Amino acid sequence: MPSINMKLEMVTIIACEVDTEVFTSDKMQERFEALFRIYDEQTTFQMFKSFRRIRINFSTPEAAARARIELHESEFNGKKLKLYFAQVQNGDENIDKSYLAPPQPVKQFLISPPASPPVGWSQSEDATPVINYDLLCAVAKLGPGEKYELHAGTESTPSVVVHVCESETEEDEAARPKQQIVQTRRPDGPSKGF
Repeated sequence: MPSINMKLEMVTIIACEVDTEVFTSDKMQERFEALFRIYDEQTTFQMFKSFRRIRINFSTPEAAARARIELHESEFNGKKLKLYFAQVQNGDENIDKSYLAPPQPVKQFLISPPASPPVGWSQSEDATPVINYDLLCAVAKLGPGEKYELHAGTESTPSVVVHVCESETEEDEAARPKQQIVQTRRPDGPSKGF
């Protein structure tokens, strides 16, 4: 929130919900500009057609204030003009130090990566995978029902032992009966009590 003693020069007015003819017709645009040139000959205009807004810049705050007071909610081409002051903050002196400042532009490529890599960047090569052939050999030698101790236990640590399960073949699956899924009973309908 800006501080109370912050000096703002109110030289800009925003006209909202402007009639679309002002953006399409040169004659209507000249009529609109003439309304404000009465207060200041050096007035400049910026048209924002898609927002139906016009930014009106005056050379003095007094001219902007008179135009806003006299023309706010006045009729123009069958519609009421809605005029508001635009607060333009210039420089770093007006920034409230209690809020977090935006990051420096140098670091912004980390937030949104650039189309090309930064200068000096080179792709690192992937390391080859480490394969423990001793472990693979020991597991391959195991048969069903046997166990293999990977790490011997001590007083403070447990031992790690691999137990090889019995393999299930297709014959075992055919011998076992297939488990049936019991269908859920449909709930009773609402009671018909009149």
